[in-house]
Amino acid sequence: MNGVQDNRRGITILGSTGSIGKNTVELIEARPDLYRVEALVANSSVDLLANQARRLKPRMAVVADEGAYGALKDALAGTGIHVAAGPGAVIEAAQLPAEWVMAAIVGAAGLAPTLAAVRRGAVIGLANKECLVCAGALMMAEVAAHGATLLPVDSEHSAIFQVLESDQLHAVEKIVLTASGGPFRSRSLIEMAAMTPEQAVAHPNWSMGAKISVDSASMMNKGLELIEAHHLFAMPEDRIDIVVHPQSVIHSMVAYMDGSVLAQLGSPDMRTPIAYALGWPKRIYAPAPRLDLTAIGQLTFEAPDPVRFPALRLARRALQTGGSAPTVLNAANEVAVQAFLSRGIGFLDIAKVVEQTLEAIDHAALSSIEDVLAQDRSARDCAWNIIKRGRGF
Repeated sequence: MNGVQDNRRGITILGSTGSIGKNTVELIEARPDLYRVEALVANSSVDLLANQARRLKPRMAVVADEGAYGALKDALAGTGIHVAAGPGAVIEAAQLPAEWVMAAIVGAAGLAPTLAAVRRGAVIGLANKECLVCAGALMMAEVAAHGATLLPVDSEHSAIFQVLESDQLHAVEKIVLTASGGPFRSRSLIEMAAMTPEQAVAHPNWSMGAKISVDSASMMNKGLELIEAHHLFAMPEDRIDIVVHPQSVIHSMVAYMDGSVLAQLGSPDMRTPIAYALGWPKRIYAPAPRLDLTAIGQLTFEAPDPVRFPALRLARRALQTGGSAPTVLNAANEVAVQAFLSRGIGFLDIAKVVEQTLEAIDHAALSSIEDVLAQDRSARDCAWNIIKRGRGF
């Protein structure tokens, strides 16, 4: 060490091989003077994880799939990087003393490691919306108890975070989440019923993973974001609006009691909100395309269609019901999306599976993370059983 203190910000990336993780890696590599990597975590993408680890030289590289341990160990032989595998190792990586953690593991699987980082008071770049959807009240209580910081990475919540005046919360009338409308915004119900997984993941504006792309097509992503916004900003459900904005230039807005509406604008590129969270409380450079409003020409808005996009109604209902209802909503949706991507159900069946699961399960109060995980498992089992029976499809 030669007595030289390393003042770079320590970073752990949970989900480094996904879309958010890869963009985070790109930004970190551009500023090696600002950041050093403690740990990289992936699910099963050994080749990409090993490539990232050789470039970034973290203390630890973890693959959640225990069956991939040998391949990762071989790929990083001689590097001095500690290699581990399995759910326990993922949590161990989250507990390393990195100041800043990107929580980008998709789905409920990201809950335990994100909570581990929260409990040591880390700054969390939160890209896993399911953490707050499944366990919002519990997670926010843990954040307060341990002095952690949540920095939203979803473009919509990042936008709100940037224009929400912390000393003027009493003056906020509502927050407005914008939605692109996805690839099926102008499709009829008959057309949507015939849509394939390939068509559902072909988002018109954003480059995202398969699951979130399908959620965008069904607008379930906006329902999940509504629940997340409720917890992040302590905003009642009836003061959170959703508006379809096909150009994806205005990422969200905050309306104040004096009639002012503050909006955050930018090109639809996830590197911008990631860079905001990564550099916070300062701003850092991001290579996102610069916004040219004259080239765009016009910005348009419309109300979401509740008939063609019932996921929004289901999400509001789950938030109003409370208890484990949002947990059940999320779990059933994950199962239904997986079934759709594997061609087991049709596109419109996703919402049907979610609704039938919500109706089939009693929504208990959640007093611990163990309660959350138990309800998550029950909801998944229920959703799979509904799919197998094909009831109502």
